[in-house]
Amino acid sequence: MRSDRILGLVTVVAALAYLASAAQIQTSFLSDPVGPKLFPYGIGGVALLCGLVFLFRPDADPEWPALKTWLSLSIATVVLVLYAYALKPFGFLVPTAVLGVVLSFQIRPRPLPAIVAGIGLSVGLFVLFRFVLGLSLFAFPRPWGWF
Repeated sequence: MRSDRILGLVTVVAALAYLASAAQIQTSFLSDPVGPKLFPYGIGGVALLCGLVFLFRPDADPEWPALKTWLSLSIATVVLVLYAYALKPFGFLVPTAVLGVVLSFQIRPRPLPAIVAGIGLSVGLFVLFRFVLGLSLFAFPRPWGWF
């Protein structure tokens, strides 16, 4: 029960800090239709709610995951951080496909379905973000982006 409350408190503090930093985002009159603040506010709000749930409704007897689960979570975290750094130099499609393949393979270790899921996720998200939401994404890296 104590571990849930500690996690809840850490999550609430981190969410409040994240929301405070999201409030500092400068907006110009030439921004995307969704706006640069909406997504960070959504993430911060959901994290804040989850932290409050952990604080006020802790599990009486939490079960910690096995070592294999911790390893999978660590791999997913590293891949997500690398994904964030790979978006600008490599465009959207290739890093998103690689991320989708790795995460799909972790869920169910079958190579062909993981590859299909990664490519489908990459193309589907690109179409959604670029053409439906109107965000300015680049599918592939620009030739001058390599230098």
